[in-house]
Amino acid sequence: MKAAARTPRRPRKATNPTQKDPVGVYCRVRPLSRADQECCIEVINGTTVQIHPPEGYRVFRNGEYRETQYSFKEVFGTLVVQKELFDVVAKPLVEDLIRGKNGLLFTYGVTGSGKTHTMTGSPGDGGLLPRCLAMIFNSIGPFQAKRFVFKLDDKNGVDVQSEVEALLERQRREALPTPKTPAGKRQLDPQFADMIDARDPCRAEEVDEDNVYGVFVSYIEIYNNYIYDLLEEAPCDSIKPKPPQSKILREDQNHNMYVTGCTEVEVKSTEEAFEVFWRGQKKRRIANTQLNRESSRSHSVFIIKLAQAPLDADGDNVLQEKEQITLSQLSLVDLAGSERTNRTKAEGNRLREAGNINQSLMTLRTCIEVLRENQLYGTNKMVPYRDSKLTHLFKNYFDGEGKVRMIVCVNPKAEDYEESLQVMRFAEMTQEVEVARPLDRPLCGLTPGRRLRNQAFREELSRKLELRGGPVGAGPEEPSAAELFFQSFPPLPPCELLDINDDQTLPKLIEALEQRHKMRQMLTEEFAKNVLAFKTMLQEFDSSVASKENYIQGKLAEKEKTITGQKTELERLEKKIKTLEYKIEILEKTATIYEEDKRNLQQELESKSQKLQRQASDKRRLEARLQGMVAETSLKWEKECERRVAAKQLEMQNKLWVKDEKLKQLKAIVTEPRAERPERPSREREREKPLPRSVSPSPAPSTPVAPLRPRRSRSAGERWVDHRPPSHVPTETLLQPRVPRAITVEAPSERALARCDRYLLTHQELASDGEIQTKLIKGDVFKTRGGGQAVQFTDIETLKQESPTGRKRRSSPPNPDPAGDAADSEWTDVETRCSVAVEMRAGSALGPGFQHHAQPKRRKP
Repeated sequence: MKAAARTPRRPRKATNPTQKDPVGVYCRVRPLSRADQECCIEVINGTTVQIHPPEGYRVFRNGEYRETQYSFKEVFGTLVVQKELFDVVAKPLVEDLIRGKNGLLFTYGVTGSGKTHTMTGSPGDGGLLPRCLAMIFNSIGPFQAKRFVFKLDDKNGVDVQSEVEALLERQRREALPTPKTPAGKRQLDPQFADMIDARDPCRAEEVDEDNVYGVFVSYIEIYNNYIYDLLEEAPCDSIKPKPPQSKILREDQNHNMYVTGCTEVEVKSTEEAFEVFWRGQKKRRIANTQLNRESSRSHSVFIIKLAQAPLDADGDNVLQEKEQITLSQLSLVDLAGSERTNRTKAEGNRLREAGNINQSLMTLRTCIEVLRENQLYGTNKMVPYRDSKLTHLFKNYFDGEGKVRMIVCVNPKAEDYEESLQVMRFAEMTQEVEVARPLDRPLCGLTPGRRLRNQAFREELSRKLELRGGPVGAGPEEPSAAELFFQSFPPLPPCELLDINDDQTLPKLIEALEQRHKMRQMLTEEFAKNVLAFKTMLQEFDSSVASKENYIQGKLAEKEKTITGQKTELERLEKKIKTLEYKIEILEKTATIYEEDKRNLQQELESKSQKLQRQASDKRRLEARLQGMVAETSLKWEKECERRVAAKQLEMQNKLWVKDEKLKQLKAIVTEPRAERPERPSREREREKPLPRSVSPSPAPSTPVAPLRPRRSRSAGERWVDHRPPSHVPTETLLQPRVPRAITVEAPSERALARCDRYLLTHQELASDGEIQTKLIKGDVFKTRGGGQAVQFTDIETLKQESPTGRKRRSSPPNPDPAGDAADSEWTDVETRCSVAVEMRAGSALGPGFQHHAQPKRRKP
């Protein structure tokens, strides 16, 4: 689908980027409601306030408790009256409004800080709004145009009508049946009538007297991020009242934002303008909360539009050129106060209203912060004006369409300390934002002083008429052209005949009449010639007029065809505009829904990220705690292991020393001949005791010890892989497994397994009695289909050495006769140690690895 060509827009109003004005921020401190209340805000001088924590609440900074000071353009204390505040803050904005420049003034602060009082005032002491209206009408009162000379269109523009069209418009409006009271007979609320009567006469300087002016006012509110018209006359239906409809924000051809379909009333006096304001004020949404008896639940915006157009060269009528019309506006905004739910205890609708109020104020703060960052650091971040209707409506002011002023209202009571601190920080930061200064509007190009010259001419004419004795038509008439013509005729002689013989009077009379007759004939001939010439001229003129008329008729027919085509095109475009407006409305609603979803998702994302951050911090703390516990436990077990290893080493050293001693004694017994010893009764007990299975009595010492021979394996023809790990400990005993023709390796390899048929793995471990136990794990080597080797384990043999003395001592009961035991200990110990012999069974093919057991033998008595 081909996109339609967009209508070219007029360029934005010219600004001077080199000259910028900062946002003017003023602070006003309201007085305490009770004298016994604790105060936390103090005015230091005309530009500085100091806020200090109340009792029981201290802010710890840089190692000590400190108060905080904030500087503004000007600070107004509790004794400042409304007149002084108006002269400093609002009066320059009204003067700029009359010069054709825009202005924005809004009050900001927490709930109950005096914002509405500052903007509206009280009986006998009007606020900024009624004083601005009074100053406007005091300045332009004599130069106002008649009603409906200026007519606002629906696209934030203004048209100018002639006095005849304005008169017809007034008659049409008066003919309409309206239930409203005429403007001249409306009665103001007595409570607010003093706001206008008590005002001081204030006028602007340098008012252009060659212009005519028209004032239009409108009043809207932003409630729950929807815009409502407070001046809209809803149809009266007592059965089913129709709720107010929200309005839509749009952008005009000059990139200025406006509320479409908003009621704009033309006013001619301060009383009429304030009556319109109060009519909308009664519809504004307010509620009773725990912090404020009449808390504003919406942001109210009162817009004053001033249209001005120059007079013509004669100074009588207004110029009908639309390019010469200047439209400026002043927006007076009363922001709703920020509040905390834990203080207001809001529920239901009040809670929803508070959430929307805080959200819009947060969006305003975000826009100010982004503007400040872009100007200070040269960034180009997008300012989120569209996140709220409040910021979207006034975005053109921050882009350079006029001056911006803010009055920060604060309540010095200690309960509002935290909220006041946030307000002060935001207000001080707002001062760093600069707005481009708009250029002065160009003059119309006519000679100034036209109205005064026309007035002076009228006064001079009336003065001359008065000198002549009366009005026009009452003085002596001047001779006309006919009188002058008859005066040129020869005068008639006297015609009186007093004598019958008078022969002079009649000849003179005849001569005079003949002269007159000749002159009459000459005049008649000249008149006939002139008539003939005039008829000729009329015929020529008629012919020329006829030709011109035919030409004009042809042109008119062409123009009518063109107009008809243009009307058709206009109808088509109007239908297309309505369709596009409907689509735009749907898209705006969809965008609003998406923005709401985006905000909800952002809030959810922020909550999730905060939760993840908390979990990460908890995890880090848990890891640190576990690392500390692990380090502490590791240190504890290292010390315990060192202690146990030291004790085990000491025990092993003692056992090794005992074994060495036993071996020495055994060697001495074996090498020396056995001496005859007498029988002792205690030996009978020793014979009755069973000997360990692994120990057998040795033959008589006189018998020579058999030579040790290696035992042959039953698998002598096979090739073995003897796998002995590097940690193998030699036991240094008599019986050692020996595998003939074996390949000894520390780690099995494919090459070694390919050359052998059997596999032997030697494994050592510590037994429960502290001796070293050797296990011989045997297996067969097979070739796999892939060309490799596999081992299948078939048998496990265990080699274990035992100490018969130690076993005997562990198994023998305690001796009740320590003296007799000590006497026989030497003989009994030696005999027991000598009764152990080693036997090798020759020719027993048990394989390369086996377990050796000494067979026990009983001695004959």
